[in-house]
Amino acid sequence: MLLIANVLRAQSIIQVAQNPQTSIRGLSVVNDNVAWVSGSKGYIAITNDGGKTWNWQKVKGFENADFRDIEAFSDKEAIIMSSGTPALILKTVDGGASWQVNYRNTDPSCFLDAMDFFGSGNGEGWVLGDPINNKFFLLLTPDGGKTWSSYNNVPSALNGEAAFAASGTCLRIIKHDIFIVTGGSSANLLTSNSKEKKWSIISLPLLKGKSSQGGFSIAKGKSGLIVIGGDYLHDKQKDSTVCYSIDGGLSWKLADIPPAGFQSCVEFIGNDIFLSTGTPGSNITTDGGKMWRKIDDTGYNVCHKAKHGKLVLLAGNGGKIGVLKM
Repeated sequence: MLLIANVLRAQSIIQVAQNPQTSIRGLSVVNDNVAWVSGSKGYIAITNDGGKTWNWQKVKGFENADFRDIEAFSDKEAIIMSSGTPALILKTVDGGASWQVNYRNTDPSCFLDAMDFFGSGNGEGWVLGDPINNKFFLLLTPDGGKTWSSYNNVPSALNGEAAFAASGTCLRIIKHDIFIVTGGSSANLLTSNSKEKKWSIISLPLLKGKSSQGGFSIAKGKSGLIVIGGDYLHDKQKDSTVCYSIDGGLSWKLADIPPAGFQSCVEFIGNDIFLSTGTPGSNITTDGGKMWRKIDDTGYNVCHKAKHGKLVLLAGNGGKIGVLKM
């Protein structure tokens, strides 16, 4: 109750960086001090002081790569995923001083969308890619990104259905449960337990039917799930941009008061509080997704809360990075 009261009282997003000119879509917040970002033109950056200052670099040999997602485990260990051709997964264990290519795919039909891990840097991780031959593409690592192999039990995709490489959060791994949200011709939730190897497909009441529409991001809180999206080509359109579930994803309802337009990422903050962000600005809900309120007009692509701590960061185009103050 105290947390909700504080949220209702005031919150703001303080921009802390806007350099260099890279479009950031990868963000991983380790704790209240350490966070990493990744973006276009081969850029990655790390902060060790909670976002106040950033150490930028272009990954040598990959200056043209579009690093759409990053997963970090410490100030030394991180994994970056590149969309486009070739599709790449690189890992560092020395704070970015050197990078090891652990996966490379030169097939032009392979486009990687998102990455998520369960557990520590030595744990199980997954990478999602757009459908190939009407089957979603999944990679699995059992050893923290050292080795990757194709996961054969993949869900089917409808014609025109795909995933969005917008914030690295159309895929979420929660324990051994896999959650995928899709867009395009359909807006679906695909769920599976990696131990049972069965997939469930649940239709979402979001905008769909065009390549720019659908579900973009999913987050799980203490009492429910939220999927957020819309139409990135008409980003001021509010209708059918967010839905929530209180029964584990079996049934979904649209928000009573939606966010202010298209949103590309949603993140669980605590209790029934979620933060979302997109090109029209950032929004917050304190009731599990029923009612949303805009808190900032600046456009960001991604938002994340610390895995071990309270720090919440946002990142977007033009090298923008912001800190949520609550």
